[in-house]
Amino acid sequence: MVERIPMSRTGHERLREELERLQRVDRIEVVRAIESAREHGDLRENAEYHAAKEKQGFIEGRIMELKDKLGRCEVIDCTRVSCDRVVFGTVVTLLDLETDEELTYQLLGPEEADVDKGSISVASPIGQALLGKEVGDEVAVSTPNGRREFEIIDISPSESA
Repeated sequence: MVERIPMSRTGHERLREELERLQRVDRIEVVRAIESAREHGDLRENAEYHAAKEKQGFIEGRIMELKDKLGRCEVIDCTRVSCDRVVFGTVVTLLDLETDEELTYQLLGPEEADVDKGSISVASPIGQALLGKEVGDEVAVSTPNGRREFEIIDISPSESA
């Protein structure tokens, strides 16, 4: 059975745009760079050629990875998720019980997670601990920085899909 990858519409669109750019722009540019470097003579000592070939390998690998992820993704409209419990796509406001600091995160897939932008992966320790919980629940999480305890103070839908 194929493992599905949950993804927001925004994340899905971003990956499709990256794939399109890699296939239609970056791939063509690196082929031109390889052709240009070949014209400089002996390929064994041609740093431009080897750099371009390495970049080509990276681009082709990323194209394969993106095609795989896009083929397995399950696109979820994060503006229409149920907010009775924490689920993929919900925006969760937490109270850190040790510091009294409020933290707000959207739970997204691993490909979309970016703590600096306010999103964490449903596969992360905090994401896993929050899934299925309700407002008022307390959650203890073992993180790389030690054990942390939170109270869920709000669950809301995302403003973007």
